Amino acid sequence: MNMKEGFLFGGALAANQCEGGYNLDGKGLSIADVVRGSQQGIPRQVDEKIHEGVYYPSHEAIDFYHRYKEDIALFAQMGFKCLRMSISWARIFPNGDDEIPNECGLQFYDKVFDELLKYNIQPIVTLSHFETPLHLVEAYGSWRNPKLIDFYVKYANVVFKRYKDKVIYWMTFNEINETMNKKDPFLQAGLKFKEDENDKKVKVIASHNMFIASAKVVDLGHRINPNFKIGCMIQYTPAYTKTCHPNDALAKRFYNIQNYYYTDVMVKGEYTSLCYSQLKRLGVDLTISKEEQEILKKGKVDYIAFSYYFTYVVSYDENQFVIDKKNKYLQTGQWNRTIDPIGLRVALNELYDRYQVPLFIVENGIPLDDKIDGNNEIIDEERIAFFRNHIMQIKKAIHEDFVNVIGYTTWGPIDIVSVSTGEMNKRYGFIYVDKDNSGKGTLQRFKKKSFSWYKKVIESNGECL
Repeated sequence: MNMKEGFLFGGALAANQCEGGYNLDGKGLSIADVVRGSQQGIPRQVDEKIHEGVYYPSHEAIDFYHRYKEDIALFAQMGFKCLRMSISWARIFPNGDDEIPNECGLQFYDKVFDELLKYNIQPIVTLSHFETPLHLVEAYGSWRNPKLIDFYVKYANVVFKRYKDKVIYWMTFNEINETMNKKDPFLQAGLKFKEDENDKKVKVIASHNMFIASAKVVDLGHRINPNFKIGCMIQYTPAYTKTCHPNDALAKRFYNIQNYYYTDVMVKGEYTSLCYSQLKRLGVDLTISKEEQEILKKGKVDYIAFSYYFTYVVSYDENQFVIDKKNKYLQTGQWNRTIDPIGLRVALNELYDRYQVPLFIVENGIPLDDKIDGNNEIIDEERIAFFRNHIMQIKKAIHEDFVNVIGYTTWGPIDIVSVSTGEMNKRYGFIYVDKDNSGKGTLQRFKKKSFSWYKKVIESNGECL
């Protein structure tokens, strides 16, 4: 049993985690450029400005900016059908509100796309993947300000027209639902809360502005090239009820609402009853004009892209749901993550049953602290087992549950900087990069055992696992 014809196997990257070159060729600072990595027990933190002598993981990352040809050649060796990547908004509009785009930035992505297409690898492009220009945060307050809608649409218009013959698949915002799910959604939406602010209200307003921006961009993209497929992208983490108590079933519904709030608006093109129930629960009033309602209707996305890594257990306690990351029925891997292949099948079914639009799994992977041996080899059997079991569940969802799945891009096919911790030792790749948590190393690339395994998977269109 293999995948259906045309299934897009590949890998996924983000500009701020792989490119480096943070201040080269006219690029402005993004929100990722002021985020420090975890160091010797000190957690990741956000600075107001860049400090001399401080290590910022995104500044060099794995130097994809200079090594993209080498890396794309390795992806081609594995037989990639596609590469999910992002355009750094600050590389195109350094401040975000500039009058004209940065031609050097546009030329860089021309070269990357051309290199991918040389190997028949389709670029799958995220417009905003935790890379909002820092100036838009400092001068406008980021997405709490509706002015960002026009800046974002202008940026999208430029790249849509520039790459309309090179890119078909697009996504508007990476893990947009994390704006509400995270206590501190700085990377997700560039938000920093003031002491006297209602953070729930700010998150709702920022999300609304992002919905309008996304809808306008979807409509614009379809007019520029009717063949464009433009999707939304969420983090999707299914949850199981802790017990069969009715209150726990209710807890699961409350948990799901915080994710469906985003997909309902972006896929259905309106604030549904579910959305209004969430607003009431948050204690936030939101006025949506008739013009905005029309914009949302015209800008419905073509597909849902999502990241899937693990599952939770939820229960009910004092009128709220409680999340437990541990599940006694599941194994736990490094970084305290549950390993749940069946949860991916659950995710696919939950989303497809609700929305009946194509699904694209654009992030799935396992972080391991891989060690290179004396022969420059990495025997990552745990990673192979992880992907084997997850791909088996995708095939069941397609063939037994009749879920429409476009493709599967693993996170990340080459070791990159972790967005959650800034670490390099939190490795996901089929390709090892010689760099450590403090930024030291040769940046030399080495194939792991999983490299040749994934190559066979793609060659057989998922049959040979």
